[in-house]
Amino acid sequence: MADAQLRPADDVKTSLLRTDEAFRQLVSEHHDLDERIHDLSRLSYLTEQQQYEAASLKKRKLALKDRIEAMLRARDGGHPLAAP
Repeated sequence: MADAQLRPADDVKTSLLRTDEAFRQLVSEHHDLDERIHDLSRLSYLTEQQQYEAASLKKRKLALKDRIEAMLRARDGGHPLAAP
């Protein structure tokens, strides 16, 4: 049942990825940040600068996620896309 509840969000996301360049850029940047955070997390020791970078990237990634979710909600008429 959970998969059925998520399907509309997937459909909206797929549609936006096909038709909205700004949305594609946000998703791409979110993915790039995720990869960099993952790269940093694999290091056995982080310098102070790397720790700051990781924290900053996580904040930017979260902000992007919020923007992506807002675009998805707006496209879906403002309704929640998945059950809590």
